[in-house]
Amino acid sequence: MRSYGQYCGLARSLEVVGDRWNLLIVRQLLLAPARYRDLLDGLPGIATNLLADRLRDLESSGVIERRLAGEGSVVEYALTPWGAQLREPIESLIRWSTPLMIPGPGADAFRPEWLALAVPALLTTRVEHRPAATVGLDIGGSSFQLRVSESGFEIAPHDGREFDATVRADPAYILGLAAGALTLSDARALGAVEIVGDEALIRAVFAA
Repeated sequence: MRSYGQYCGLARSLEVVGDRWNLLIVRQLLLAPARYRDLLDGLPGIATNLLADRLRDLESSGVIERRLAGEGSVVEYALTPWGAQLREPIESLIRWSTPLMIPGPGADAFRPEWLALAVPALLTTRVEHRPAATVGLDIGGSSFQLRVSESGFEIAPHDGREFDATVRADPAYILGLAAGALTLSDARALGAVEIVGDEALIRAVFAA
């Protein structure tokens, strides 16, 4: 492990998670424990040997651990309780990134499951009055459910339950609505968003 040689909490934290790809590996494991192959698929652009090196470093630092998945002998990676505490700073970075996300994805890779971390992080600090609801998010053919309650927001793959309303849009517009950088009226005027069901509910959920 490289050291900054500084007795500073930020410096010592960056010694553990500051290397390229480390926080993105943590992002994947905040979504769910994952096998090596799943991590490789969820981190487009990373080389296999680099992923192996980063996993080894994070494990030796106590951020992640290896365990057997289910009753089989397949190894998966998971965050330790200490590693899971990175959720808060990662969500803060997601909120901080809003101006960087406004231009859209361009040629960058995108995985719909990344919204499961981003959308709740963006909505939690913006929306105070949360109507109990299950909202569908139809993003490029992938269907997710956004469950809203007084305790917060949670996104998961659609499990077959009925939606109170559904939003169909590209990921950039979903993120724009969640961040408050785009109003629902503006998105509809652009023809970028389609609402199925209770539009007033969608406005309340996104404070848009």
